Amino acid sequence: MENQAGGEKRGILAREDGASIAYRTLPGKSPGIVFIGGFRSDMTGSKAESLAAFCAARGQAYLRFDHFAHGASPGRWDEATIGRWAADLVAVLDELTEGPQILVGSSMGGWLMLLAAKARPERVAALVGIAAAPDFTEDLMWAGFPEAQKAALLRNGRITLASEYDPVGYVVTRRLIEEGREQLVLRDPLPITCPVRLLHGLRDPDVPWQTSLRLAEHIAGRDVAVTLLKDGDHRLATAADLALLHATLEALL
Repeated sequence: MENQAGGEKRGILAREDGASIAYRTLPGKSPGIVFIGGFRSDMTGSKAESLAAFCAARGQAYLRFDHFAHGASPGRWDEATIGRWAADLVAVLDELTEGPQILVGSSMGGWLMLLAAKARPERVAALVGIAAAPDFTEDLMWAGFPEAQKAALLRNGRITLASEYDPVGYVVTRRLIEEGREQLVLRDPLPITCPVRLLHGLRDPDVPWQTSLRLAEHIAGRDVAVTLLKDGDHRLATAADLALLHATLEALL
């Protein structure tokens, strides 16, 4: 483990299957904050960096990490699934944190935080979703694919989609879609009772803001609030967006 600027330490968590998870951690007071990045993002993005500064200023414990096959964490993309990423998050909670944690999930990270909260309810003090995207492999990807794309995915096991975030596009595998159906959380009530805060932009082109309302309806607990930002996009990474995120965490802490 190496010391980094600002007191963060960088390390590698070895998994039982031989894979590894790259992470950065900041010691501090409880409850800790865990940032969970989105699909094809990494722990060096603006929200992750902003939370590192926020936690350092408060003396709050903080953890950020890269999913399997993302950023500094190695792995074959063909082997990546929602269940795999959720299991890695639970391992991170078990092995790299102590006591209650506030999980902050961005986009896909919002789905993973729900799965972790179901698996480790005693460890989760609160949840904060940033353009949370539960069930996106089924409700946004598969449901939005034209029949020709669905046929190609089933036939070839993968398709490449264009993306404004990546000039070469990105691969979606049949395995990702089919395994994702085993992880869906919006088909039944979610047995989550901790405080939940959901932030979503009305101008989000990737995940409809109605997803956060649907999620709020499915959560069993009553301490759930949805904040809609009129000019907010999917990233929610402007100075004003980050200030709102910090204020949301301040209130929970």
